[in-house]
Amino acid sequence: MSWTLTADRIAELARGAAVLGTGGGGDPYIGSLLAAQALAEHGPVTVVSLDEVPDDALVLTVAMMGAPTVMVEKLPSLEEVIAPVHALDTYLGRPVTHVACAEIGGVNSTIPVAAAAALGLPLVDADGMGRAFPELQMVLPTLYGVTASPLAFGDEKGNVGVLNTADNHWTERIARVACVEMGCSIMISGFPMSGSVAREALVPGSLAHCLAIGSGITAARAAKADAVAATVELLGGREFFSGKVVDVERGTTAGFARGRARIDGADSSLDLAFQNEHLIARSGDEVFVTTPDLIIVLDAESGEPITTEGLRYGQRVRVIAAPSDPRWHSAEALAMVGPGYFGYDLPSHRFDGTAERVLEGVTA
Repeated sequence: MSWTLTADRIAELARGAAVLGTGGGGDPYIGSLLAAQALAEHGPVTVVSLDEVPDDALVLTVAMMGAPTVMVEKLPSLEEVIAPVHALDTYLGRPVTHVACAEIGGVNSTIPVAAAAALGLPLVDADGMGRAFPELQMVLPTLYGVTASPLAFGDEKGNVGVLNTADNHWTERIARVACVEMGCSIMISGFPMSGSVAREALVPGSLAHCLAIGSGITAARAAKADAVAATVELLGGREFFSGKVVDVERGTTAGFARGRARIDGADSSLDLAFQNEHLIARSGDEVFVTTPDLIIVLDAESGEPITTEGLRYGQRVRVIAAPSDPRWHSAEALAMVGPGYFGYDLPSHRFDGTAERVLEGVTA
């Protein structure tokens, strides 16, 4: 069932996307400004379910690639967002019919809204992850044989290029070099899919889920209820730590925001490791949760999601875990997004909402 996305819903969408971004995905506020501008100039966007996308459609993802910390100071324009789509129009020799989100976390939930509005195209209520991940190939379509290339990219200077690569890992490697040379953040469009392939490979209902999370936080605060508890319920997750941020180490290297944070609780400390997104949560030798499941840091009082670049000393926070799309726990997927891929000598700890603690799961 299609529905209409208007400017007055963007703040709730961005808030929900910041939750699903697991600390990364870029500053949702910046993306919300861009989306609101596009909707004001071009009118509302029609959002369609995967079931409504014709089999012969041409679906493209639109996203920002780069370090979230850079985007705070390097604001994109609408022209920059749509330039890669126009480049693929020309390259593929046929018009794009639908826009989709590569990831639903952070800014890449709202940039496709801006693209759909400016291009006058429907937006698919789906995404390629159900969360955010730091590298381009880390999407479920990769598991279904969907190629990222041809992938178009562009920057604020007007530079635009199209890549044709051997596989999605090479797309990531080459595009990341271009991204660093172009200022550590660029706009990209790729993963061309038919409607039938999109139905199989994407996570359905992502945008509606974002709106439900964002509006749930707003409603809980208005009712003076526990916004964190409301979010936990919507995610099917659980809260596993609370305390004060006492240390943050963060740097931008090779186009990523990498670092760690320590949160002190009443009688223990939690260490978070991140690469754009939170990857590992552990206390001493005990691992609570790992990628690909979701690690989310929320303000202890307001329930507002806190990104990795927004973590600051003295913040009172609560940390929750939530399950990822189950497809991320296949052996092939864990080889791409599990702890081992990011250099951690740890098994994947799969979230179990019925357990007191996160249970150890399979190892890639």
